[in-house]
Amino acid sequence: MNIITVSKENIEEEHICCAISNNKDCQVASKKAWMLERFEDGLIFKKGDFRGKCFIEYIPAEKAWAPIEAKGYMYINCFWVSGQLKGKGYSNQLLEECIKDSREKGKSGLVILSSQKKIPFLADPVYLKHKGFRTVDIAEPYYELMYLPFSEESHKPFFKQSVHESKVNSSGFVLYYTNQCPFTAKYVPLIEEAAKEKGIDFQTIHINSMLEAQNAPAPFTSYSLFYKGKFLTNEILSVKKFEKILSTLSPS
Repeated sequence: MNIITVSKENIEEEHICCAISNNKDCQVASKKAWMLERFEDGLIFKKGDFRGKCFIEYIPAEKAWAPIEAKGYMYINCFWVSGQLKGKGYSNQLLEECIKDSREKGKSGLVILSSQKKIPFLADPVYLKHKGFRTVDIAEPYYELMYLPFSEESHKPFFKQSVHESKVNSSGFVLYYTNQCPFTAKYVPLIEEAAKEKGIDFQTIHINSMLEAQNAPAPFTSYSLFYKGKFLTNEILSVKKFEKILSTLSPS
């Protein structure tokens, strides 16, 4: 597999893997707009030279849209190889490329958000442990901050206090989200409309800046849904999945 680095020079021509290819689609447009603003912060997006979910996206941790303290590290936003592309060594190739690039930039290591077990939209902890990553901090209900230090002398990253306090004052639903994940552009409005039709107390908080993201109440800033102040899920919900959640709650 040849690896392509997506940049502001080629982003309009390149398929960004996790959304459909039509640049006019709201998902593609929102993701590419978010990426264009982050390139100046050092965002790197590397992908296989074909269509499909096969990419790794990372950024200096000081600029990450995540409530972490990891000065000198590189933070992996998203790392995804799926479907028929699995089992071909592409994950290893992308990770090795990230490690090489981060070492050349003088970083202390890599940091990534994972979980106690495999959960949608979070990196696979089994694979990461196999590659030498270690859990360095945890946050309720299942988040794990994992790191791969390039030296045993490297300091340990950790979650910010906002994650452990996780104060969301509302008697209904509150959804925090960013445009870092393309799927929010499509599914957040659908959930908003479904809640409105049902007369449900539903508030969305669109995180629009790095500073807001770095002080968010949940580690996964792309999408975090709360109900009555309690975290529910980081999975980007379809209307059907949202209705399934409603069937188990009493939102009135």
